[in-house]
Amino acid sequence: MNVPQQIAQALQRKLQDGHYRAGENLPGQRELAEAMGVSRASLREAISMLEALGLVKSQPGKGVLVTTGQVRQHKDIPAGPFAASPQATFEFRMVLEPAAAALAARHITPEGKALLWQIQSTLEDALKNQDLIAAAEADLEFHLQVARLSGNALFHQVARSLSAPIGHSLRLPFADHLHIWETAHEHQVITNAITQGNPAEAHLGMLNHLRNAAARVGLQMDSL
Repeated sequence: MNVPQQIAQALQRKLQDGHYRAGENLPGQRELAEAMGVSRASLREAISMLEALGLVKSQPGKGVLVTTGQVRQHKDIPAGPFAASPQATFEFRMVLEPAAAALAARHITPEGKALLWQIQSTLEDALKNQDLIAAAEADLEFHLQVARLSGNALFHQVARSLSAPIGHSLRLPFADHLHIWETAHEHQVITNAITQGNPAEAHLGMLNHLRNAAARVGLQMDSL
């Protein structure tokens, strides 16, 4: 994990331990950064991750509120520090990633199969431990590896270059804390299809996963 992810994970533990309670504000960023011995830039990025996961909510002029996770309205979706909106990111992913999954199913190797199942195990372990930071990291790694396993260097390069907005978009569904396991279940469907060498099912599984993930965020992608 990079530094902002480590900070986010440390704050997540404090939230889970009740150090900071739902309905209360986090300390100011300057105070919190000094207490944790980190830069304010890294702290801001960590808070952005926590907000995407539904653990906190930034309130302009009022600080950062601790929340409990909930289904968001479209207007409440945090955009993150990216030029592309979550809607645009999901639209792009729904064009790229189903094709990558289908190609991965055609080119899958024994090593690739083992890797995908290992990532699935990591994701499930993180969810069992209620570690949404680690779960989101495993989620992103799964999607990046599917792009790499497609055998198409352009798919992999594009996915890697857009890993930040893609990572933000896949954190957003975890804000619905009642349905965090749906990501793992949908990944299992995709992994089954890829490892069994079934391109059609891999394509459909990825398309349905992205459509469902967008719906959990409050975005409708039925037209794609």
